[in-house]
Amino acid sequence: MTLDQAQLEVDKWIKQYGVRYFNELTNMAILTEEVGELARIMARRYGEQSEKESDKNKDLGDEMADVLWVLICLANQTGINLTQALQKNIDKKTNRDSNRHTQNPKLQ
Repeated sequence: MTLDQAQLEVDKWIKQYGVRYFNELTNMAILTEEVGELARIMARRYGEQSEKESDKNKDLGDEMADVLWVLICLANQTGINLTQALQKNIDKKTNRDSNRHTQNPKLQ
């Protein structure tokens, strides 16, 4: 699935099953909540904290998809084409950082 297809699929789902989009500020709060859930699993599974029993069966991919879902909702609501935005961002990073990381002794 491409980002364009994902944006269309989410929009179709919202209109069919979700009635309407939550407003942008509500979706921003939901995005923050979803990122927090992902961060909790990452910190405990890959960080130094021990993982709680209740988190051991959490699906990391599903948590990432929750973040992506709400981000797509926000993009749809604000008229952002994520394919174009991502390509522009990659170009920016390439122009700005083309030598930065390869010349960083900390990464060698």
